[in-house]
Amino acid sequence: MFSLLPLGYVGVMTADAGWDTIEKLVFRPRVGELLFNTVALVVVTVPICVVLGIGGAWLVERTRLRAHKVWAVLLAAPLAIPAFVNSYAWVSAIPSLGGLFGGVLISVLSYFPLVYIPVAAVLSRMDPALEQSGSALGLGPWRVFFRVVLPQLRLAAAGGALLVSLHLLAEYGAFAMIAFDTFTTAIYDQFRSTFNGAAANMLASVLVLLCLLLLLGESKARGNARYARVGAGAQANPSRLALGGFQAPAQLGLAALSVLALGVPLFHVGRWLVAGGAEIWTRDALATSLLQTLGYGLAGALVTTILAFPLAFLVIRHPGPVSKLLEGANYISSSMPGIVVALALVTITIHYVPGVYQTAVVLVAAYALLFMPRALVNLRAGLAQAPRELDEAAQALGKPPLVAFFKVTLRLTAPAAAGGAALVFLGIVNELTATLLLAPNGTRTLATEFWTLSSEIDYTGAAPYALLMILLSAPMTYLLFAQSKKVAGQ
Repeated sequence: MFSLLPLGYVGVMTADAGWDTIEKLVFRPRVGELLFNTVALVVVTVPICVVLGIGGAWLVERTRLRAHKVWAVLLAAPLAIPAFVNSYAWVSAIPSLGGLFGGVLISVLSYFPLVYIPVAAVLSRMDPALEQSGSALGLGPWRVFFRVVLPQLRLAAAGGALLVSLHLLAEYGAFAMIAFDTFTTAIYDQFRSTFNGAAANMLASVLVLLCLLLLLGESKARGNARYARVGAGAQANPSRLALGGFQAPAQLGLAALSVLALGVPLFHVGRWLVAGGAEIWTRDALATSLLQTLGYGLAGALVTTILAFPLAFLVIRHPGPVSKLLEGANYISSSMPGIVVALALVTITIHYVPGVYQTAVVLVAAYALLFMPRALVNLRAGLAQAPRELDEAAQALGKPPLVAFFKVTLRLTAPAAAGGAALVFLGIVNELTATLLLAPNGTRTLATEFWTLSSEIDYTGAAPYALLMILLSAPMTYLLFAQSKKVAGQ
């Protein structure tokens, strides 16, 4: 039930508003403008991310690209830079940046790894016999790619495209910084001006509807087809295609993409650090923000992983309609933008549990709602490798059921749980919108302090916070990349 709070909130608020209010607040030019901006952003950004993600993954995993192992890491690395930090860097480079072009530029450079990582993982483990069969039938390299390889990437690419789309709907800081209005930026502005007013709630309803449409669209695109091999398959490494005269253009293209996605933000963060000198590192708020970010990150990761474990256990050990329903509810809630989750918790706590309003408990609850699937997916994989027969064997050797569970199941699941907790931690470190709305008075995280300073055009003061977020995110991003390769090989 906890996971359905955001969706239930939107439904209740919409029903209580009545048709007259809905018609007045939804069917107006301003909403049409926001709808155009948001839909145009998704329609333009997602295909570019898909092309870059699939193209980069194919070059790294399927061609004789020089230094392909280096490029493999560099193409995943932009995920370590929060989108709002990317926006801050590009505004530093081009102060007039804005509009749909600015939104698409920042979004593509921030989110194309969400397609690249799963596609690269599939390509690295795909049975080479499939391509060999296509070649044996007389298909050339390009026809093998489009007729054999590309269909195998359908699920990974569709999933990555969905993640990019949901991030675009949820993103606030990156677009607010370039004054590009989307539903999320408008909801936040409405909330600040009217505090939980009807206008913000109606905009949230439209945003949630867009999220649900995206989930439905991804489900339809995925279909019922399964792309898997039965048995171990061929153990040989896939053959790599010689690039020949395309080697130099491929290297230049990847270099240009890396410079835009990594070089520009890192250069401008470094530029502002140098301009600020040693003084910007001596501010008391910097240490406080780092400690509070670590505290919330660790607490949120621990709570989320603990809450996800019973559900993962139910899904793996007792599969059925109930477990599938509960699991699906968590995925739907996590697809809700952070601002919708925050509005739901604000409304619920004010009306029903005012004692916990704007406390750390509510903020950690929001993190759990937003990032539960990151822990759930990892725990499912870990529990699948600890079948109940091992527990039964331990009990047959005289171990009590609880002792057998801790010594066998929990021990085997621990690495997967740690990986899931690390990914939750990464999400919390870079979370901005829900933290801005729900954080207790006096709370200072790296993200909120960065946002406060950059909004005041204090770019030198914001630079240390940007650097610390990148440094905290980098190892977690590498873990995500490495883990995706491992999961693809299971």
